[in-house]
Amino acid sequence: MRVAVTSDVLSVEAAIEWATLPRCGAVVTFTGVVREYSKDITGLRANGVVAIDYQCYESVAHARLLEIAEVAQQRWPGIGRIALLHRIGFVAVGEASVLACVSSGHRVDAFLAAQFCIDILKACVPVWKLEQRAAAQSWVETGAQIETVEQAASQWSPLTCGVAS
Repeated sequence: MRVAVTSDVLSVEAAIEWATLPRCGAVVTFTGVVREYSKDITGLRANGVVAIDYQCYESVAHARLLEIAEVAQQRWPGIGRIALLHRIGFVAVGEASVLACVSSGHRVDAFLAAQFCIDILKACVPVWKLEQRAAAQSWVETGAQIETVEQAASQWSPLTCGVAS
């Protein structure tokens, strides 16, 4: 497993290279990229985002990433490797802020485990977003209370999680 909270630029290529194993026929990646708009808690679109300043409680965030990877490995024993990386600090529009990369013997396990990892990460890793616009900045209101990995994992379904994120 490779987990990190880092201010470094995230390399999708490096994660794929690390996750690729001879016994794994599937490597699935999810890359979250900063976009030029956001939606507030009521669903209204707010344009003009130029960057996000990601802040977190690093020791807890790192521990949660590791716990998520361990739970995914238990649920899908055919997984080869899991990388969960979250960037902190100033991240411009178009740059990667989060990366989940999973290798497995077969594509179904890799897809499900990657979705599980990003969904649970969003539910319980303590990372906060300070959106930067040309003339202002504002904290992103998620409306979601941070859960434990165990709570989030027990409620997870690939059909209902991550729909609006």
